[in-house]
Amino acid sequence: MRYALSGLAVAAFILSIGLSLAAPGEKGHTHAVFNAGEPGNPKKPFRTIVIVGREGDGSMSFTPDRIEVKRGEQIKFIIKNEGELPHEFLLDSIEENQKHAIAMQKNPEMEHDDPNGRRTEPKQTSEILWRFSKVGTFEFACLIPGHYEAGMKGVITVVDAKSAKKKK
Repeated sequence: MRYALSGLAVAAFILSIGLSLAAPGEKGHTHAVFNAGEPGNPKKPFRTIVIVGREGDGSMSFTPDRIEVKRGEQIKFIIKNEGELPHEFLLDSIEENQKHAIAMQKNPEMEHDDPNGRRTEPKQTSEILWRFSKVGTFEFACLIPGHYEAGMKGVITVVDAKSAKKKK
């Protein structure tokens, strides 16, 4: 019995070290669970939506800034940075984006290694393929310090496929 407890304690210690290395305050950042759905499957059908990020006249924006999708739908986001500054596209719940924005304030050069987020350099394009498996309201945002506050955010409403058909 003593050996079983010792082995369990060692396993818990190793797990805690691994979790602490992945803490949001570190250089890298990864998610294990996603609020807005899951990474898409390129072998399955998808719809393409181009999101343009830009800044000017003291504001920053994404166009479009409101999108509606059906639950189960896959979207290939093509993120075009037409601005002069780097921008992020991070897809999550509004609450999680707010938490992440605080972490970004502490570490503005945080690198992302997430299927739901990309940093795109000026005049460059990046892509995300995403499957929206949950009904709800989600947010895409640039969480580089100051960008969100300047207006660089948008809303994605995911509706049940059945109710979307009834609206037509």
